[in-house]
Amino acid sequence: MASEIIQVSTLKFLQELSKNNDRDWFNNHKESYLSGYNNMCDFVGGLLLEMSKHDHIENESAKKCLYRIYNDVRFSKDKSPFKTRFAAGFRRATKFKRGGYYLNISPGNSYLACGFFTPNAEDLKRIRQDIEFNFEEWNTILNSKKIRLNFGDLSGNKLLTAPRGFNKAHEAIELIRHKQFILRHNFTEKEVTSSDFLKIVNEIFQSVRPFFDHMSEILTTDENGEINV
Repeated sequence: MASEIIQVSTLKFLQELSKNNDRDWFNNHKESYLSGYNNMCDFVGGLLLEMSKHDHIENESAKKCLYRIYNDVRFSKDKSPFKTRFAAGFRRATKFKRGGYYLNISPGNSYLACGFFTPNAEDLKRIRQDIEFNFEEWNTILNSKKIRLNFGDLSGNKLLTAPRGFNKAHEAIELIRHKQFILRHNFTEKEVTSSDFLKIVNEIFQSVRPFFDHMSEILTTDENGEINV
C-alpha cells in the first residue's frame, strides 16, 4: 500500500548506510533500500500533485525528480559508493518561470531549499543589476512575513568583495556579492516522519512564489523592461 508519509524505517536505512557505506553491505540490504526508495517515490509523487495546484513543474515523474543514490566517485576524493540521503529536485517549467525547489532527507540533515543554485554569468549580472537599482523591492520581498518565518536570511556562496563594475559602498553590497540565491528551511526527524510533513513542505514551497515571480520577471527582461529570453 502506498504511503505518502516518510517512514521511520526510511531514515533508519539511511542512518545504517552512513555507518556501512560499502557495496557488500548495500547489496545485503537491498530490500531495505528499495523499501525506502519506494516510500520516497510515494512521498514525492504526492508532493508533485500538491505543487501542481500552485506551480508548473518541468518533470512530473517522482522517479525522475529523485536523485540516484549511487555516487560518481571518478573525480572525487571521497570514494564512498553511496549517498547517505534521499533527495529530489523540482525545476519550474517554461523559460518564463525561473527557480527551483530541492528536498534533502537525511538523518540530522533534512531540509528544503528554494532559489537559484548555479545562475550563469549573464543571469547573475542581470540579478545584481536589479538588486543595485531596486534594492527596496528586494528588501520588501526578502523581509516579507512568510519568507522570514519559513526561511530567515538568504543563503548561498558569496564573493569576498564587490563584483567588478559594482560600487563596494552600495547599501545592498552584501546582497550583490551573492553568487547563489538560496532560501533554506531545516527539519527535525520528528517533523520529517510526521503525517503532515507533505503539507508543510508544499506550503513552504508555495510561500517562495513572490521571490520566484520577481526573479522570473527580471531574468526574462532587460534593464529597460523589454522581454529578453
